[in-house]
Amino acid sequence: MERVWTLLSFGPEGWGDDIAKGVLLTVSLALATLPLGLAIGFFVALGKRSSDKALRLAANIYTTIFRGLPELLTLFLVFYGAQIGLQQLVRLFNPDASIEINAFVAGMVALGAVFSSYASEVFLAAFRAIPQGQYEGGHAIGLSNAQTMRLIILPQLIRLALPGLSNLWLILLKDTALVSVIGLADILRQTGIAARVTKEAFLFFGIACLLYLALAMLSSIALGIIENWTKRHGAQR
Repeated sequence: MERVWTLLSFGPEGWGDDIAKGVLLTVSLALATLPLGLAIGFFVALGKRSSDKALRLAANIYTTIFRGLPELLTLFLVFYGAQIGLQQLVRLFNPDASIEINAFVAGMVALGAVFSSYASEVFLAAFRAIPQGQYEGGHAIGLSNAQTMRLIILPQLIRLALPGLSNLWLILLKDTALVSVIGLADILRQTGIAARVTKEAFLFFGIACLLYLALAMLSSIALGIIENWTKRHGAQR
């Protein structure tokens, strides 16, 4: 038991500080990806509701691609494929130039694309649940389209979409483990290195399980509080 505490301790003899850095990176990546995915998903949902056929087609193609591809493949396409594409583009102007995509940014973009494709469906379902009379009422009192969206539609949309988006957040939190394959020192990578070095695979992968479960439980509690607050706020309105 003493060896276990030594391995999990903070300092030169333990792996606690490395694992803590992995937790920080995992949470940072998920939090950085969330607003990107929400913003793209919202606008893709608007595209699917557009009267423009070309815009609807583009939005549907987007969601079909990123919902159909495995998340790991999407990550590889962004990290390796985009890097090659950018290098070829830059070398048209400067043959000696070299571009390297940051692994954190690549992970954020790839996970954001996947998250947004699913989030767009959640937003679309929420849009459809809002009666058309809400839009007409906004226009009847002299609100512009943007004001109607901001003041009337968005508060209802958030309440309706929140349960689905909460599930997507938990999925996103787990999917951050994929970035270990492109060299990011997240929870899985740090515990994997510790397991190989110490030959204590069960211990460190068990710690990884507990950390992911702890993050999921904390997220569920926070999301539950937010959901209850939106319900109370909506009832008061």
